[in-house]
Amino acid sequence: MTLLEIVLLLAIAAICGALGQALVGYSVGGCLTSIIVGVVGAYLGLWAARSFDLPTFFALNVGGNTFPVIWSILGAAVFSAVLGLLNRGATGRRY
Repeated sequence: MTLLEIVLLLAIAAICGALGQALVGYSVGGCLTSIIVGVVGAYLGLWAARSFDLPTFFALNVGGNTFPVIWSILGAAVFSAVLGLLNRGATGRRY
């Protein structure tokens, strides 16, 4: 795996994480946090898809590695919602 492929996968994860956060309406942080949310969302989304025997709708193949875009966005949305609920419960209501 080359450096360009890693940067491309991180950019795809950042876009998916940002879209997932936008769906929920809760932004955890900046670009680095969007990358982390996108990667965690990809793992959560793939786990849920495999648990319920759902197909992979749209996956990008970069350097022999597949990145499930749709499941990453949905997983990032779920992860962001959980983070938002935990943050609201720990710090009180935020406006």
